[in-house]
Amino acid sequence: MSGPKILFVVDAGPQVGGGHVMRSLTLARTLEAQGASFAFLGPPAAHEVLDAFAPGAARLTAPSNLAADLSAAAAREPFDAIAFDHYGLAAADHAAMARGKPVLVIDDLADRPLGADLVLDPGPARRAADYEGLTSETTRLLLGPTFAPVRPEFAALREPALAWRGQSVHRILVSMGLTDVGGITARVVERLRPRIGDVGIDIVIGAAAPSVPGLTRVARRDPRLMLHVDTAHMARLTAEADIGIGASGSSTWERCVVGLPSVMVILAENQRPAALALAEHEAALVVDAADPRFEDTLDRALFRLLHDDALRRRLAARSAEICDGLGAGRTAEAFLGLIAAGRALEPPT
Repeated sequence: MSGPKILFVVDAGPQVGGGHVMRSLTLARTLEAQGASFAFLGPPAAHEVLDAFAPGAARLTAPSNLAADLSAAAAREPFDAIAFDHYGLAAADHAAMARGKPVLVIDDLADRPLGADLVLDPGPARRAADYEGLTSETTRLLLGPTFAPVRPEFAALREPALAWRGQSVHRILVSMGLTDVGGITARVVERLRPRIGDVGIDIVIGAAAPSVPGLTRVARRDPRLMLHVDTAHMARLTAEADIGIGASGSSTWERCVVGLPSVMVILAENQRPAALALAEHEAALVVDAADPRFEDTLDRALFRLLHDDALRRRLAARSAEICDGLGAGRTAEAFLGLIAAGRALEPPT
């Protein structure tokens, strides 16, 4: 029997970013390494992310991210199991598209009924009780950063990165998300430039991000800035940075794996619980982009990270405790086990 084919239904766009696609792609590649095959289904914005990071990946394009359009496209595709990373879909949509096949839902919200056999929610504050009444009694919950899908190259760099954390600051990583919601990347960089002396800044951003034109012009006259557009070297940049400023999304777990002392910036309300949980664990400093005093609180956080060696060492150690980078393998094992159990029950053809 050949390995199962898994369909990933994802969302992406200027408001939701590219994180849904990126973490699903990490899981898809882990499943592929264990014998499965995969295809992606999403709106055009999702395929722009795939074009940059997985140009050879099989994909189906829906005209929008709406359930009706996604369902119509899924109906034409054969698969053995389906995974959803799309906050706009709920239990009825999951069931309609799955057509009786095993279902994994990747979620961070716990705010709607889910038609899932497995739910992956990597939030550090998430509890099983949060999904009570939203899933069936047979749904298995994979909760916490131990299941977070992180690309394997981060775990490979974990040990050497942690060995030298807390030394002097030479490079800052700014990674506010591929889609750069509201031009936040340029806003952060302009706040940093007058305050960091000769420290270098690595800026990670997507090609279509609104901050790209302006930052490109600034980088031409400021040799401290290095712009990395749709980079394939995120793990190396994160491991080699001395401090980070990043969005409170799925890249949070990447920074934790290599113990990067960071300022986490809340860009959306659904990011708040995870960010506050890390702050409570003393694993990151947290600021809110919607706060009228955002620039001032960012200044204070940056000053602390630049000048307090002990703080950087403490943040590195506590963040590394949060996530070891092996979550994709754990999730893939659980999903493949579910698929195998279902296939074993199928009548012979």
